[in-house]
Amino acid sequence: MAEQVTPQLLAASDPALARSRDPRRAAQRLAAARLHEPHQRAERDRVLGLLDQHGAALADRTTAPGHLTGSALVVDAAGERVVVLLHTKLRRWLQPGGHADGDTELAGVALREASEETGIEGLRVLVPAVDLDVHPVDHGDALGRHLHLDLRFVVVAPADAVIVGNHESLALRWVTLAELEELADEEGLVRLARAGLAAWAEVADELS
Repeated sequence: MAEQVTPQLLAASDPALARSRDPRRAAQRLAAARLHEPHQRAERDRVLGLLDQHGAALADRTTAPGHLTGSALVVDAAGERVVVLLHTKLRRWLQPGGHADGDTELAGVALREASEETGIEGLRVLVPAVDLDVHPVDHGDALGRHLHLDLRFVVVAPADAVIVGNHESLALRWVTLAELEELADEEGLVRLARAGLAAWAEVADELS
């Protein structure tokens, strides 16, 4: 059962997003996540078990069988469109996100990755998280095939947001949910968009 957490919209400077090596920070974000599908709740239990086993090391890139990552569904202020990027290496349309790199504050990880990959200033992250995706990857390094334990958050852009991007993407664009359903090649991204847009619609009037 997820913890009941009052939704909050946090800026990068908020002390609640300070970097941490405390595995309890990741566990708290996982426990509070609003997950609606049974398989995601089972995955949460699995990730919490890995946290118990590995502790803060689960946030490092070198940990097997997997490691924590944080992703962001970047939503426009009106809650009508989301940002997707064409990943330079993978050649797929994806949400912003990346490795925790030792940081167990996964909401902060998601916000940081969104800021770096979109170049949008003034982003804020909505907590609790809205999605969890556990999927296998292989970067072709010594770690080999392993799991990304990806906790996903809504990140809200200001009304005057301008996308800049960086070397990690070939292109970035705003899309509606209908456009994303045509563009995406995996259900996890569409699931994230549906959950994230619904979560933001619930609280936008109160938190904007």
